[in-house]
Amino acid sequence: MWNIDWQRVLEQLSYLPQQPMIFSSGIFLFLFLGFSFIYWCLGKHDTLRLLFVTAFSYYFYYKSSGIYLVLLALVTTTDFFIARAIAADQEERAARHREGHSAVQRLLLLLSLVVDLGLLCYFKYTNFFGEMLAPLWNGTFEPLDIFLPVGISFFTFQSMSYTIDVYRGNLKPLDRWLDYAFYVSFFPQLVAGPIVRARDFIPQIRRPLAVTNEMFGSGVFFIVGGLFKKAVISDYISVNFVERVFEQPDLYSGLENLLAVYGYAMQIYCDFSGYSDMAIGIALLLGFEFPMNFNSPYKSADITDFWRRWHISLSSWLKDYLYISLGGNRHGKFRQYLNLIITMLLGGLWHGASLNFIAWGGLHGVALALDKVKNSVLHRPKGYKSHGIKRVVEVLVTFHFVCFCWIFFRNTTFEGSWTMIKQIFTHFQPQIFGQWIESYWAVGSLMLLGYVLHFLPSGMSLSVRRLVVRMPLLLQALLIVIVIFIVIQIKSSDVQPFIYFQF
Repeated sequence: MWNIDWQRVLEQLSYLPQQPMIFSSGIFLFLFLGFSFIYWCLGKHDTLRLLFVTAFSYYFYYKSSGIYLVLLALVTTTDFFIARAIAADQEERAARHREGHSAVQRLLLLLSLVVDLGLLCYFKYTNFFGEMLAPLWNGTFEPLDIFLPVGISFFTFQSMSYTIDVYRGNLKPLDRWLDYAFYVSFFPQLVAGPIVRARDFIPQIRRPLAVTNEMFGSGVFFIVGGLFKKAVISDYISVNFVERVFEQPDLYSGLENLLAVYGYAMQIYCDFSGYSDMAIGIALLLGFEFPMNFNSPYKSADITDFWRRWHISLSSWLKDYLYISLGGNRHGKFRQYLNLIITMLLGGLWHGASLNFIAWGGLHGVALALDKVKNSVLHRPKGYKSHGIKRVVEVLVTFHFVCFCWIFFRNTTFEGSWTMIKQIFTHFQPQIFGQWIESYWAVGSLMLLGYVLHFLPSGMSLSVRRLVVRMPLLLQALLIVIVIFIVIQIKSSDVQPFIYFQF
C-alpha cells in the first residue's frame, strides 16, 4: 500500500524539458491543492504568504525553464533597485525645485532597458540577426544552441513597464524587494500573461486576503471555461487536423487548407484565451483580480477593433510604451500611420524571430493605418459602429483578413505560407467537402462549437457566469470534475503546451 516509487515522484517534481508544467496538467492540479491549503493557512500573515507564493512561483517557472529561473531573479532585482534609484533622484530634484528628467534618470532607465531588452534579444534574436547579417561579411553563420526560456517576453515587458512608469512619475516604487518579486513572478500570469500593470496589481498585494462568493464563483467559471477551450477544443482540432495540414500543405486540397486556417484561428484563440481565462480564474481564487485579455475578437468589424479585443494587455502595452513613445498621433497623419506600422512590425518581431512574424505584424500595421485613413476620409467620429448587414459584411471581411494573416503567423517559412495560399486559390476542390465531414466529423463539430460559442451574444456568457456564481459549492466542484472527465476522455496522450509559451 505504501510502496511509493520515490524516484518517479522526484522525477515528476524536477524540471522536465519536454513536459513544462501547465494549468491543464495533472501535476499542477495536484500541487495546486496542496498550495491552496498552505496559502489559506497563511492568510493573515502577509509577509509569510507573499514569501510562500513567490517561492511557489519560482518553482512553477523552474518546472518550465529549469535553471533559467535566474533570469527572472536578475530582471526582478535590477529593475527593483533601478526604479528606487530613479525615484530617489526625482525626489532630490523636486526638493531643489528642478523640473524634467536628469541625465542620471535617463542613464538609469537606459540601464534597465539594456538589461531587459539585452536578455530578450540574446535569447530570442541572436540566431535570427546572425543569419541575416552573415552575408555582410561574406561568411556563414552557424546557429548557436540557445534555449529560449518560457515566457521571457512577458516578464521582461511587465518589469520594463514598472521602471518606465516610475521614470514618467506615474508610479511610486515599492519599498520591499519581496513585494516586487511577488508582482513579477506571480505564477498565474508569469509565463503567458496577461501582462499585468503595476498600478493595477501592486495595490492588491498587501490588502487583507478575502475572496467573495462572486470572486470564487467567477474563478470557477473562468477556470472551467478556459480548461474546456484549451484541453478540449484547441488541443483536439490541433492534433487531429490543423497540425497535419500546416506541416505538409501541398498534400491537401485547397478546401482542406482553408478549413485548417479556420481551425487554426479557433485553435489559437481557444489556446491563448483559455490560458488567460485560467490565469484570471486562479488569481480570483487567490484573492487577486486581473484585467480581461480577450473580448470575442472575431466579432470585430475592423482591425482597430480587433486589437482592442485580442491580447488586450499586449496591445495596450504596445500603445502606451511604444506607439506613444514614437510620437503617437502628435506629429501629423503620415507620422501617425508610420508609427502604427512600426509598432506592429516590432509587435510581430516580439512574437518570434522570423520574417513570417514580421510579415504578420506588418500586415496588421498597414491594416491599422488604412483604418485611420478610412475613418478620416469618411469623417467617422471616434467610437463609430456600423449596424445591420453592413456590420455583418465588415465582420466577415475582418475575420478573413485576420485568418489570412494567421497563415504567416503559424507557418515557419514563407515557402510554407505561399504553398498554403496557392493550394487555396488553385486547387480548392470543393467536391470533397462531404468526404472531409465524414473523415473529420469530430474536428468539424468542435470547430463549429467553438465558433458558435464565440459568436453568442456577450450577455449570454455573463448570464452563465452569474449562474455558476449562484451555484452551491458542491455543484461548482461537480462542474469542475465533469470538465476534467471530458478532458481525460478526449485528450491526446501528451500534454500540449500553450502556443504562447514560445513567445
